[in-house]
Amino acid sequence: MMRTIMTSIAAVALTGCATTPAPQAPVASADAPDTMQWLYGSGEAAGASIQAWRNIADYAIARSRERRIPQSVTMGIGGEIAGPASCALGESWKPLAVVFDVDETVILNQGYEYWTTVTGNSFSKESWEKWEKTGASYVRPVPGAVTGIRRLREAGITPVFNTNREFSPEGAARAIAAAGLGEAVHRDTLFLRGDDGVNSGDKDGRRALIAERYCVVALAGDNLGDFADVFNDDARTPLERRELAARGDLAQLWGNGWFVLPNPVYGYSLKGTVEQVFPEGTRWSPETAPADAPAIMNEGN
Repeated sequence: MMRTIMTSIAAVALTGCATTPAPQAPVASADAPDTMQWLYGSGEAAGASIQAWRNIADYAIARSRERRIPQSVTMGIGGEIAGPASCALGESWKPLAVVFDVDETVILNQGYEYWTTVTGNSFSKESWEKWEKTGASYVRPVPGAVTGIRRLREAGITPVFNTNREFSPEGAARAIAAAGLGEAVHRDTLFLRGDDGVNSGDKDGRRALIAERYCVVALAGDNLGDFADVFNDDARTPLERRELAARGDLAQLWGNGWFVLPNPVYGYSLKGTVEQVFPEGTRWSPETAPADAPAIMNEGN
């Protein structure tokens, strides 16, 4: 997923000077941003990722052992959410696959995040292009990914990577290999932004291309757009986006064909005003008068 975070460090103006000095980069001993401490440095993040990867492999391998023609998982195609489809191909069926996002799903871009943190630079396409082409030595695998990918391949299931990287398929393949995740072949098991003929961060078009040749039994990513583009409709408020993911039939897919990895550092998940994130009924303060007890909250409320 292409990142959208803007990391800012305030510049201090010098009295009487005509220019403003460059932002002062934090020293290496300073605390990293909270979100980066969690994702790149904490045992909790490692545990959550390993848990997700174990569940991905367990689920897909169980699906591969079913004694019937497999069906694809529900996924976003053509701007809609398409239900399961038969994977029959003549008297056989398409090869089984699990489709993964790349950044912060199978690899951690720790080298790039280090650079933005210690320099005070924000994300830019120019620096990201350089990172795509030269940063492979500075990535690390998401905890659990190496074992999870190995288990899938041993079971005859193909890992396919659907990423919003756009500048270097060779660099993406090098980063995946450098993280110990094996080979990725452009337009076969590796799809980048633009490979569907549309220069967009939307992934439905690439999912359609992948589904033409593979029986996709599971999807994994750190952003809801890794499952269906409808989640990232800009007209949808954060609460509406959350409710779409957490209610009804789609809620049944989490852990059951759809697997999300934690990423508090950047992406579509980081949206919402205070009023949007804390709707009426959740805004307590020490001065707030006690309210009537709410109705018991059932699953999905």
